[in-house]
Amino acid sequence: MRRPVSFCAAPSEAGVRPPRAETKGPEFLQLSSSGPPPPGLVISCRHGGLATNNESARCARETPMTTPTQFTKADLLANPIQHVDITRFDARPIIDAYEQTAFQARNTARAARIYTQMLGDKDCVVILTLAGSLISAGMKKAIITLIENNMVDAIVSSGANIVDQDFFEGLGFKHYIAPGSPESPPVDDPTLRDMAIDRIYDTYINEDELRVCDDTTKAVFDSLEPGAYSSRQLIAELGRYLDQNHPKEESVVLTAFRRGVPIFCPAFSDCSAGFGIVLHQAERAAAGKPAVTIDSGRDFYELTKIKLHTMEHGGDTGLLMLAGGVPKNFVQDIVVSAELLVEKGLAPEGETPMHKYAVQITAADVRDGALSGSTLREACSWGKVDVVYEQMVFGEVTSLFPLIASDAYHRKAWAKRPQRRLAELFEAAAV
Repeated sequence: MRRPVSFCAAPSEAGVRPPRAETKGPEFLQLSSSGPPPPGLVISCRHGGLATNNESARCARETPMTTPTQFTKADLLANPIQHVDITRFDARPIIDAYEQTAFQARNTARAARIYTQMLGDKDCVVILTLAGSLISAGMKKAIITLIENNMVDAIVSSGANIVDQDFFEGLGFKHYIAPGSPESPPVDDPTLRDMAIDRIYDTYINEDELRVCDDTTKAVFDSLEPGAYSSRQLIAELGRYLDQNHPKEESVVLTAFRRGVPIFCPAFSDCSAGFGIVLHQAERAAAGKPAVTIDSGRDFYELTKIKLHTMEHGGDTGLLMLAGGVPKNFVQDIVVSAELLVEKGLAPEGETPMHKYAVQITAADVRDGALSGSTLREACSWGKVDVVYEQMVFGEVTSLFPLIASDAYHRKAWAKRPQRRLAELFEAAAV
């Protein structure tokens, strides 16, 4: 979770916070976690002066520490993440081989088969869900390829993937490979904080650039008429902004905007857009003016309308879920929501089918009862997912998703799928 830095300089007139000065040196020495320092070692103490290791023990326990580093900020932000291109390698032989193995390899092969089957079912609307940090980890180009080739019809995502990571890169910024390993980092986190570098496990982000992203979302909100908007509407406006101002950058938000693929973020405030909406609303409140707000109920209704629209046309829905979290539950719940609307006479009569196809890749554990690791068969008990074409794959998403996506891309079951442009469902009438 990003936290505001208390000693940040004020934004410049251009709206960009001036970069913080790089740390010149440690305020005291980092103590080894393997044991106490040698007796008599002199340690520089934040409280002032010098002390022996015994005298400074209390200070070391109570005060954050930074370590000496030979790295400059430019050094640490010099090696950009490279996004995986699933069109440049053919994973079909790997998936074919996995089918004859066991454990998660065989589950991966079955998941790939189900995804290809989804794509071959031209009456099936495919919904992709994204959680965790996927764009920052190099998955952006693979997701764009799915959108460009009608392999995805709608997206439900965490806010971080869509705004802090994808929209951020759409502005021309990058994520960077951290040196060393997260288990033994050459630069500790208090030092990174001093240098305005944010860390996602083994990946770095320039906090100064994230502040630009925050300010840009605010500018987009400032440009809209006051009122309540779904996250889909606001993300479409972010796509419009990129189309007008950064048309040559690669971005999921931009590609989805151009191809009419709606993106929903049920926890939209939990990202850079949240900072933008807070700044927008605070500024409007101070001026006594109405503001833009996020309507989460409208989000759920709009996504439910996609399910109802599919039902009215005799089709089915399929899920490709990357990790779990809020997006997983949100998209599963639209079956129940649609069923309730039908029962109450608020939607055309008819059977409300569960999601016909479902694949999830997750590293979460099923045994703690939490949603992220809960099985798709468990979801059947709630009336959400059918059990005929479902597969859980317990593994890390960035390792397995490119294989499944490349396999599906090269099998070309998507070649006869229509371009649905489901975003246009919401343009004709208010919902």
